[in-house]
Amino acid sequence: MKQPLHMTWDLDIIFPGGSSSKELETVLTQTEQDIASLTQALKQMPELKSTEHIHKLAEYVDAAQELSQRLREAGAFISCLTSQNTKDKKALQLTGRSFALYAQLNTLSTVLDQKLEQLPDSLWHAFIELPHMAKVKFNLNERRQLSKEKLPPEQEALLGDLSTDGYSAWGSLYDTIVSHIRIETEVNGEQVRLSAGQAHNKLSDPNREVREQTFKRWEEAWEEKADFFADALNHLAGFRLKMYEHRGWDNVLKEPLAINRMSQETLDVMWATIVKNKPVFVQYLERKAKLLGVDKLTWCDVEAPIGESQAKISYDEGAAVIVEQFRKFSPAMAEFAVRAFENRWIEAEDRNDKRPGGFCTSLPVSRQTRIFMTYAGTPSNVSTLAHELGHGYHQFVMDGLPAFAQRYAMNVAETASTFAEMIVADSAVKEASNEQEKLALLEDKIARSVTFYMNIHARFLFETRFYEARKQGLLSTEQISELMVEAQKEAYCNTLSSYHPHFWASKLHFYKTAVPFYNFPYTFGYLFSTGIYARALAEGESFAAKYDALLRDTASMTVEELAEKHLNVDLTKPDFWQSAIDVTLEDVKEFMAMTE
Repeated sequence: MKQPLHMTWDLDIIFPGGSSSKELETVLTQTEQDIASLTQALKQMPELKSTEHIHKLAEYVDAAQELSQRLREAGAFISCLTSQNTKDKKALQLTGRSFALYAQLNTLSTVLDQKLEQLPDSLWHAFIELPHMAKVKFNLNERRQLSKEKLPPEQEALLGDLSTDGYSAWGSLYDTIVSHIRIETEVNGEQVRLSAGQAHNKLSDPNREVREQTFKRWEEAWEEKADFFADALNHLAGFRLKMYEHRGWDNVLKEPLAINRMSQETLDVMWATIVKNKPVFVQYLERKAKLLGVDKLTWCDVEAPIGESQAKISYDEGAAVIVEQFRKFSPAMAEFAVRAFENRWIEAEDRNDKRPGGFCTSLPVSRQTRIFMTYAGTPSNVSTLAHELGHGYHQFVMDGLPAFAQRYAMNVAETASTFAEMIVADSAVKEASNEQEKLALLEDKIARSVTFYMNIHARFLFETRFYEARKQGLLSTEQISELMVEAQKEAYCNTLSSYHPHFWASKLHFYKTAVPFYNFPYTFGYLFSTGIYARALAEGESFAAKYDALLRDTASMTVEELAEKHLNVDLTKPDFWQSAIDVTLEDVKEFMAMTE
């Protein structure tokens, strides 16, 4: 791999000129016109009664897929612009425009789904067996069924139109407020103002004093804007609840479960199995408190490092480690990572005005991906980088499939990313140069288990209860914070001495309108990938091809069917979940023995 590597991504190869790109403007304008034309053509279709009609409908399905890929490409590019520079006003305007286009595409999808629903069963079976349609048979059946559970098309179209300046706008407002967040802290004896992304890295600093100082000011920064965040969250949830009410959906989890192609039974048994195993992780947290010299951990101690690992891992070193470990599992996965690093698909520079967090976004027309993060040289940063490359590899494996067959859900997306992260983390522990480094890396690995079993569980508990309370009316910032702390105490089994009341304000995931309940899929992905990883270790090199086959099926069946086909397991029973958790329990067992 060529070094030194660039730490900033190349966006000009997609659309030159950034937020002033003429090429982007052309694509957006043409896409808007094409969506309108196709929507009109679908509306004017006569009653579907003949074979001729289903062939024409198939043409329209292909056109809709092409349009969705084109808009995904433009939307991904715009999200990259707003993430790399939260002060790019033109990019923020483009975000509004992309929301409007997605609303129009949603209207097109609603009209298309109506046509699918109206097809008589006799013609339907002939339609889904047409050559192009057979490749997306699962997706078409899924769309047809969901259409039956929604409002009439004209009402769904109205919902889509209103969401641009209603529903989606609250998520956009959140991004605007976050762009103004600055956290003052001390770095090398000097007072500096950090963006949210930069400050977040300080929350896992080895120095407890730095963590506590940063966390205090972190909380203050989110509290200062809490009324604005509460407005956004209240009204976003209100729009969602009113939409569900009109559709006749009484379960707030109906939509997220459908999006994740997952049953309530699977979700319930997953959480129940986790809760059953939490006492072991409570022991780990108690041991960690002793090692840090405190009676109980605070919120900002949970992810604090233990032991001594390499002080700072350069970006080039982190990249080399990832490629080396990927190659041991799959040469194709390693070559994908090399391509991403060398072709500047990654934005990792530590600088002001970037949004917090990390993501991987797909550019399906260009068949590229872009990864965003803020790299500060910690082992956790290396894990994040591996995680996002796992997402990228997932899309790479899906390239070439029809658009509908590429739209995998978040829970299986998090499977691919967490699997990649696990490859790197597990190898790092095994290859540690000394006991102190091994302890540090092992603890970092366990801390991720705690995140999925406890932090994500707190988010799930909070959001479930918040939506239930929101049915009765608006919640104050104080009420929302109370719900947050209550959920954190339950999820962490009351093991901490302090919590994060304004976590709900600092976490982007609660404001993502496209992904309701952006929490439990993370834990699903973590445990599903852990079970897959155990299978990979048992089967060796031959498993890489099976893994690719599993990934390619992730948008073409339910997760229960996916697990049955590729792993021969039943996700509605606790056995698989317990076997996956057992892998992480071994980490805790080793940690406890090392720290006796």
